[in-house]
Amino acid sequence: MNKIPYKWLALSATSLGALVSVMTGTALLIALPNVAADLNAPMIIIIWVLMSYMLAITVLVPSIGRIADMVGRKRLFVLGSGIFTVTSLFAGMSQSGMELLMIRVIQSVGGSLMMANSVAIVTDAFPKEELGRALGINVMVIAVGFAIGPIVGGILTVTVGWRWIFYMNVPLGALVTIWSLIQIRDIAPLLKGEKFDWLGAASFTAGMFFLLYALTEGGFGGWTSPLVITSFILAAILIPLFVYIEFKIKQPMLDLKLFKSRVLIFAYSSKLINGIAIGALMFLLIFYLLGIKSMSPFTASIYLIPFAVAMMVMAPISGALSDKYGSRILSSLGLLISGIGLLGFALFIRVDMSLLEIIFLGIVIGVGSGMFNSPNTNTIMSMMPPERRGIAGATSIMMGNAGSVISIAMTFAIISSGLTPQAMDALFIGAHIGSKGIYVSTFISDLRLAFYVSFFISIAAAIISYMRGPTPVWKK
Repeated sequence: MNKIPYKWLALSATSLGALVSVMTGTALLIALPNVAADLNAPMIIIIWVLMSYMLAITVLVPSIGRIADMVGRKRLFVLGSGIFTVTSLFAGMSQSGMELLMIRVIQSVGGSLMMANSVAIVTDAFPKEELGRALGINVMVIAVGFAIGPIVGGILTVTVGWRWIFYMNVPLGALVTIWSLIQIRDIAPLLKGEKFDWLGAASFTAGMFFLLYALTEGGFGGWTSPLVITSFILAAILIPLFVYIEFKIKQPMLDLKLFKSRVLIFAYSSKLINGIAIGALMFLLIFYLLGIKSMSPFTASIYLIPFAVAMMVMAPISGALSDKYGSRILSSLGLLISGIGLLGFALFIRVDMSLLEIIFLGIVIGVGSGMFNSPNTNTIMSMMPPERRGIAGATSIMMGNAGSVISIAMTFAIISSGLTPQAMDALFIGAHIGSKGIYVSTFISDLRLAFYVSFFISIAAAIISYMRGPTPVWKK
């Protein structure tokens, strides 16, 4: 009997972890109105139940990636899966909105431990000439989680209650923990005799937190708030301090010399800008379907599935092609295709826009996203020495997540003029409000502007992606 190669076992463990994490997030989005009603929680708490997870992962993964390069990836991935599993049990038992928020913050630590190590584990396991295909499969699984999450969330919320969105993670998370404990191995060389850069990590984590918090809170509640202004000032102090520390310290958390590579700096930059371009796409479409088409949250989520399916199909294909032909053209073309889809929404979105148009344009953007992500990640990870892959993969995840957080904040700042505060809050958590509290013509104009802005950002990302130049050809 032929033994299954380790590379496929490692991919199965990391992909299963990604599936559970993504599926939980999209399932929870559908259930938030029920969570708010059941826990009698203020709207701002419920909003931060969703946003805190994204924000925490963005600021934590680089430090965790650096630690993984020093102590090994397996133990951190397994620990993360265990934390995610246990906190899912307690999240399902929450008795107040604040309690659920605090548990989700702790859960984000588990999610960060898994996400920061997932790409590096796959890169360690696969040879360079097969890495694109492997990363494409990983992205495909994430798209599956994105597609089925709303369906699972809707069914569970209607039949047994929203708490089972978390309870279902207990057996699934236990499976991920046990499977990864058995199958994952630390095969990359570790950084010997190095010390962790606590000062750099602290200044980076705090600086990024204040920056993203200010952008998020400013988008929701206004840019003149003293808390928002103070957060921007602190970020403006801490982030330059971090850069100064990293250039001075002998063993930095993030070796900024890595960014002297033209290919890497443009690959990371296009990842960030792509996140800004399409990070709020799901929210924009849900806002439109709930507020203008008067759909229920569950029905609205069904119309996001074609986007995820297109990405699911395209990601492994583009990943395999990048192994043969390189990533520059594929990544840049993917961003252009996404831009065409965003332009389509900007040109054609209106009150009576057909659902067929929404599905078609969603598929176009999904194809572009799938074509971009796998090759771009392949470029980043294939250029890194094994002992730096933890921080490299974590930085890639941080760029994408930071772009998404910025995108959501930017979107809210744009569309807020067409909504009453009550309608804004209700739409954000997916409440079925019809057009109540919406100034329809203003709202449609704001949506159109948001899509135009996203289109131009996507084109900028495509240009930057192409400017990376050809990826170096590695000898076997």
